[in-house]
Amino acid sequence: MGVKAMLPSYELGFYALVVTCAVLYSGSGIFEASRDSMNRKAFRDGIKPGWHYFGRKMDVADFEWVMWFTSFRNIIIFALSGHVLFGKICSMTVPQHRAVMYMIYGVLAVLGSMGLLYLMIILSHCLLLYSVALAKQKWLCYVAGLCCLASFKVEPFGSWQSGFVTGAFDLQDVLFYGGCTFTIMRCMSFALESSEKEEGIYSIFDLLKYNFYLPFFFFGPVMTFDQFHAQVSTRELRRKDDEMKNIRVNALLHVGAIVAVDIFFHFFYILTLPSDLKFVNRLSDWSLAGLAYSNLVYDWVKAAVMFGVINTIARLDHLDPPQPPKCITMLYIFAETHFDRGINDWLCKYVYDHIGENHDNILKELVASITTFAITTLWLGPCEVVYIWSLVNCFGLNFELWVQKFFQLGPFAKLEAKLSEAMSRRIRAAFGAVNFWAIVLYNILALNSLEFALLVTKRLLVMGFPVSTLSIWFITYCGVQLIKERERILALQEEEKGDKAKVE
Repeated sequence: MGVKAMLPSYELGFYALVVTCAVLYSGSGIFEASRDSMNRKAFRDGIKPGWHYFGRKMDVADFEWVMWFTSFRNIIIFALSGHVLFGKICSMTVPQHRAVMYMIYGVLAVLGSMGLLYLMIILSHCLLLYSVALAKQKWLCYVAGLCCLASFKVEPFGSWQSGFVTGAFDLQDVLFYGGCTFTIMRCMSFALESSEKEEGIYSIFDLLKYNFYLPFFFFGPVMTFDQFHAQVSTRELRRKDDEMKNIRVNALLHVGAIVAVDIFFHFFYILTLPSDLKFVNRLSDWSLAGLAYSNLVYDWVKAAVMFGVINTIARLDHLDPPQPPKCITMLYIFAETHFDRGINDWLCKYVYDHIGENHDNILKELVASITTFAITTLWLGPCEVVYIWSLVNCFGLNFELWVQKFFQLGPFAKLEAKLSEAMSRRIRAAFGAVNFWAIVLYNILALNSLEFALLVTKRLLVMGFPVSTLSIWFITYCGVQLIKERERILALQEEEKGDKAKVE
């Protein structure tokens, strides 16, 4: 109820004004803290020389971002540019064999960057899981796949396998574990899809073509085998209307996002500030809330840029890859909280939806979510912070269903039926605001540290009560109403498209 409910324009304008002022006020506090802490001894490792002519240093605390645009930049440009040129030639000359050509290029690129022994390790896992797929037993595919994944995530098995790769360079560990773990997820998808194939089984070359598609190999996203196989098997390669225009626009947006993040890091040290809890504790409640929120937004931007660049390459190859993650600013429910939509799609298809079915039964939902987060814990690498992150997010996902079921009971359902749709929307937004901050607090565990998450929680819910707590809750409520308005507009647009399709 209340999905398409309208609110007065002046009310929405007030919400937008409140959110804008709050963001600017919080941002000014973070800016001042960044300026004052620029030369602190505790921040020497996280802040390096930057734009001297502006008198600003740069936040370099994020290893991944620095890696992409320093030591890995030339490799990315060289490898992906080569793939684009190679793919274009193949699509023009031998479109029916383009998947084989992608595989050959991917194998050569992996061999050249990581060496023969690494390639042998990858091929051995592919061969093992292909052999398991021949049995066409789903449970065996799960067991074998998760054991292979554990062999890279659990010591001493991970170190033992990485020890076979001789030589050393800055990116060796990143590429080793990235390529291996994504390979296991792809092989499991292949094995599970093969077990459902009515007649026969897909060939080992289908698996190799799927796994060694270079844009997805080291960093994903994971595209399920059934989708990849269907798309690369298409012989008639045709572009949709304005597809190339959209690809160019997306590419420019990603370049703009990279420049924006670089500018942002020179004026807001959102990644380095949480490392000094004594300094952070002196910030105002507003600045602390903005700092926690900014960390989640940045992580989304990082994921969107990485997967966006890769997806642009895939679209040039006539593929339809998983979409980038939904921005944390645009969500307030746990079911949509993910930073890697490829892994999320994989987990939903093979675990979460498979066990939870329609996600209406409390017991099935509990079993499905526990199983999903158990596999996610193994994927991320078992450790204390990951255990806590998985536990609280699993609880949040189930608590949403429990609250929903509770308010669907007779007395509450009758009470809501008496309310106008606009009032129902306001009440739901109030609960959504609480959920929004639960998502923020639960996820900064993995992005920062347990200590920082506890500090933010204590300041906002205990020490800041009631003024800061209620003020931030009201501002978040305003933000959720703006999100709901966007959802309402999108729902109406989808409805119009459906009506036009029926007429045609």
